[in-house]
Amino acid sequence: MRRPPCMETTTFDLAPAAAELRRVLAGVRDEQLGDPTPCGDTPVAGLLDHLVGLTAAFTRAAAKAPGGTASADPAALPDDWRTRLPAQLDALVEAWRPPDAWESVAEAGGVEMPASGIAVVALDELVVHGWDLAVATGQEYRGDEESARRSLGFAASVGDDPEARAGLYGPAVPVPDDAPVLHRLLGATGRDPAWRAR
Repeated sequence: MRRPPCMETTTFDLAPAAAELRRVLAGVRDEQLGDPTPCGDTPVAGLLDHLVGLTAAFTRAAAKAPGGTASADPAALPDDWRTRLPAQLDALVEAWRPPDAWESVAEAGGVEMPASGIAVVALDELVVHGWDLAVATGQEYRGDEESARRSLGFAASVGDDPEARAGLYGPAVPVPDDAPVLHRLLGATGRDPAWRAR
């Protein structure tokens, strides 16, 4: 993934997006782990594995400790994901509370940029994958508009260049300009807001 363009750098709280993802996690049933998601060929278990990796990686990034990857391997999903993921979401939120977490540069997933930019990417991951998981498991996504708005700012900054989007988003899906901010975010990240589980 290439470094995205500049984005807003105001500090913010990841707690609302993390809390909504945590609520969605609690509604995932074991028999849904093999079900499809809006993420291409990635089933629910693969999406959960990705969330395990990314929450750890972005927590490390706040402490300026590089390393960690976020795969999407259903076979790699840890058995304790139901307790591990909520705990890692809590750790992620707390890691970005100190002012110095937002200073200097940070690295996650092999990409280095200003720490405040990494935090925006983390927020985008929580919101978009929170929606992915909700619709894949037949749940309503109730994320807050402010988190969606900040995430849309990041997604829009990536633009339409296929090279910039590679490894990050699929081709953008057209969404009306007057659509809800979450729907515009989903379209910008290559998702159809009307996607539903089979």
